[in-house]
Amino acid sequence: MRRVCLLTVLPFLLGACGGANPSTGASPTAAPGEAWVNVVPGQATSSPAARRGGSYPPALPPVSFLPTSSACAIPWQIDVGQVLIPLVVTPGAGSLKVEWPARYGKVYRVAAVPQEIVSGAQPEPKWQTVTTGSGCSGSATIGGLTPGAAYVVWLDAPDTPRGPDNSRSLYSGRSGIVKPK
Repeated sequence: MRRVCLLTVLPFLLGACGGANPSTGASPTAAPGEAWVNVVPGQATSSPAARRGGSYPPALPPVSFLPTSSACAIPWQIDVGQVLIPLVVTPGAGSLKVEWPARYGKVYRVAAVPQEIVSGAQPEPKWQTVTTGSGCSGSATIGGLTPGAAYVVWLDAPDTPRGPDNSRSLYSGRSGIVKPK
């Protein structure tokens, strides 16, 4: 008897909660500022659109940042077991200006490695030692380069992490091919 009673009262309870009457498709009146979505079987239903009036204050106060080098904003590449520090290289007249994020200590070395084909033993890179300041980036200019010749810039950071066998790569960052003007 209780089951029958509950089943006969259930539609009236649902109707009292504000549901739509499926036989007529009618829905109760929406409260001010609320949007209702009418669902009719066999017909497409539009997405509700939020409608807001008036103006609202900004969610957060305005923020200003201190000026930084372009090297501080570039993303890092991390290969398994090797730190690759990103470089920004700007060609100049017979020179290359190099910028990088200074995250691993204050002493770095840079070299412009020529990409011309050489028979026999390859010449050793000519490293230039650079001490960075207290900022987030380091920079150096490598001069005395052949205009139009192809180079790859290597950056060495002696304080980068070492591998499990205590070894380090010859460089901690490298550029693509660049050509001085």
